Amino acid sequence: MAAPRVTTRSGTLEGEALSSGTLVFRGIPYAAPPVGPRRFRLPEPMPRWDGIRSATAFGPSAPQNDSMVLLVRQIVGAQATQQEDCLYLNVWTPAADGKKRPVLVWIHGGAFVLGSGATGLYSGERLARRGDVVVVTINYRLGALGFLNVRGIFDEREIDPNVGLHDQIAALEWVRDNIEAFGGDPGRVTVFGESAGGMSVGTLLGTPRAQGLFSRAILQSGAAHNVSSAGAVRRVTELFLEELGADGKSAAALRGASVGAILDAQRSVAGKLGIILGVLPWQPSIDGSLLTESPYAAIASGRVRPVPTIIGTNRDEWRLFLLGDRHSRSLDDAALRRRFERTLEALLVEADGLLDSAMTSYGATYGRPIDRWCSFQSDRVFHVPASLLAEACARAGSPSYLYRFDWMPRLLGGLTGAFHGLEIPFVFGTLRGGLLRATLGVTTDARSLSNRMQRAWVSFASDGVPRAEKLPEWPAYVPEAPRTMIFGTPSVVKDDLHAAARTFFGAMLGSADFARREEAPRIAG
Repeated sequence: MAAPRVTTRSGTLEGEALSSGTLVFRGIPYAAPPVGPRRFRLPEPMPRWDGIRSATAFGPSAPQNDSMVLLVRQIVGAQATQQEDCLYLNVWTPAADGKKRPVLVWIHGGAFVLGSGATGLYSGERLARRGDVVVVTINYRLGALGFLNVRGIFDEREIDPNVGLHDQIAALEWVRDNIEAFGGDPGRVTVFGESAGGMSVGTLLGTPRAQGLFSRAILQSGAAHNVSSAGAVRRVTELFLEELGADGKSAAALRGASVGAILDAQRSVAGKLGIILGVLPWQPSIDGSLLTESPYAAIASGRVRPVPTIIGTNRDEWRLFLLGDRHSRSLDDAALRRRFERTLEALLVEADGLLDSAMTSYGATYGRPIDRWCSFQSDRVFHVPASLLAEACARAGSPSYLYRFDWMPRLLGGLTGAFHGLEIPFVFGTLRGGLLRATLGVTTDARSLSNRMQRAWVSFASDGVPRAEKLPEWPAYVPEAPRTMIFGTPSVVKDDLHAAARTFFGAMLGSADFARREEAPRIAG
């Protein structure tokens, strides 16, 4: 079979026909390489090329620190090759035949410092074939190279903030301008992502410049709260410059720093700001131009109208992060109280009045201190922000569908629960890949659940309503009577999950004052 070719606005690409019949085009540049004078600058259009460009190998991943946890590497894994020249995307399509299929654009997770659109877990082959859809996965700049914001610290005319978020927008613009040549419909683009990818989707939902680039959104373990205020990002930047040794505050020093030095400095910042508490120093930030306010505040206030959404979490989200938290295994009540206090302070709320409430709300009924910490963090970082965003979208007049993923693997006798990122291979149909096949225990029930989730995602991408055979009717979120789809064996719909957590966290996470706060984060003790 002849290698497939597609002509884009930048030139002609030659991809690969897979044995399944799906076509794949890997390593497509969607912007000019952000190197040399383009480091820390907004993405620029990719220049045209002459002749036929091979699109059979993935492009390099963004530079990143290695994760020491094998399971995390499996979920957010990157290509062995990492370079600043990383702005590539990949397309899987049933056929480049002019048919206008729904398009799903995946934004990978990894705390805004890890990951790649090229990892095998995100292969779009099965999803494209099963759903007759076009699947796109993207890279974007990570860490300080993607989210450094020096505004208010020194002359920033040569250092643009939030370039990683601008990369995501540039990729969506590329999809708008080129996807029809791959058999996709530019008018039916669904952006979806997990963890930092889901948080990116939530940010794009409330970003005026991204409006019109996608018609639907799916947020897996991410919402619209993960944007740093001007005050918070200033402290992150000051710490980073100190660690880098570039506290002379010049663009030249930042441009001249080695990638290794930048990665070392950003790792040190994460440690000082308490990454174990769930702080994400390199998330998007208020910059006065692309982001003038919290995306959640923009949606909740009605200043931005969101598109229809699916928003969900996994039941035991924080279990994954306990794997790298050796001190959690010896937690007692006193140590748990100290963690609650540090976390509440990191949220920039007065901890004294809430500490007793936290100890009571997450009391002995939740089990051991480690289990109580896991529930507290799962609710704070994932469950409650998801519920608040679903409610804000519904009140803004856009249908929103809430889910929780409850399926548990045999891994470690079930002790991991339904951990963060576990739903990804179910969505992509990649359950049989690598480490997953050996650890998750791929059963007939698991494959059936994967089938239902894929069909629900494809149905939503097609017409805005998630449905699948053998899946109960999935009601849209109603603030007065919220209902949630539980993905498990079997899948069921339940009433008002996480009501107690919303009572505890909702007032602080859902307030406009919290969404617009300006204070700087405290350094973890």
